Amino acid sequence: MENMSSSLYFIIPALGGYTLTSLYLLKNPHILHRKRRTAFNCTHISHRGGSGERIESTMEAFSHAVQQGTEMLEMDCHLTRDGHVVVSHDENLLRQTGQDVTISSLSLEEMPLYKERMEVTFFAGHYSTGTDRKFALLEDVFRMFPNMPINIEIKEENTMLIQKVSDLVKKYDREEITVWATENSSIMKNCCAINTNMPYSFSISRGMQLLLLFYSGLLPFVPLGESFLQFYLPRIINRTYIPEERILKSRLVISFIEKLTMRKSLLKHLVSRGIQVHLFVCNEEQDITAAFKTGATGVMTDYPTLLSNYLSRQRNQD
Repeated sequence: MENMSSSLYFIIPALGGYTLTSLYLLKNPHILHRKRRTAFNCTHISHRGGSGERIESTMEAFSHAVQQGTEMLEMDCHLTRDGHVVVSHDENLLRQTGQDVTISSLSLEEMPLYKERMEVTFFAGHYSTGTDRKFALLEDVFRMFPNMPINIEIKEENTMLIQKVSDLVKKYDREEITVWATENSSIMKNCCAINTNMPYSFSISRGMQLLLLFYSGLLPFVPLGESFLQFYLPRIINRTYIPEERILKSRLVISFIEKLTMRKSLLKHLVSRGIQVHLFVCNEEQDITAAFKTGATGVMTDYPTLLSNYLSRQRNQD
């Protein structure tokens, strides 16, 4: 009993000191970490080029988003059978074209057209149309928008795809303004190994580690390599975005995720370290407002005109 008391005599002050130090460094990260400097900062990000206003991921969508003042284009890429890097969210084209085929099984010439009318994934019951129904080549996007920051998500463990994306990024001299993104940490390691000069975002497992570090108090002491945190705004789930996973249909689960992840002190700490925080996919003004109030530095939307008008009003009010 006496030994336990003497142990507590040392443990309690040590824990108190650790907690106070952690909280202080959480608010003052510059003491241990140099602020990360990226070549650009973006507030307005167009998801799939703004898939609520034009057919997703087409050159028409990207052009329209840029005309509306977007500061970053978000897209996904896949590889055709004959080695072309095509911009497309899905590898299987059933949802987008009505044909149950994969991009990897087709040559570029065999690629079908998008449907004339497509439902917006993150705004259930809403549809978009457009005059352009062709799948875009990543190289054409780079060529048309040489100075536009682009976020490229890689969804498959395909070294050839990653290498070709990297080669195109180098060819058009845009390593500083092109971001690696993927949910899979293994894919991200491959991306960063192939091109170490491109900034990159948190994968899901790295995001989980980030939360663990935050709640354990260790985050202020740990260096971070990522330049971007991109995450769902939980409040959109089961309202504008209807998930397929049964567990996410529970209000209790979504409420827990929101309380766990949407911590202003966490996001403020990341921003103070130079890490940009993008919340998605915000397709109503109330969600855009909620994202910025939570601490997002940027919002990703399917409606670039909506977000541009919102930001314009905010600037005029200020």
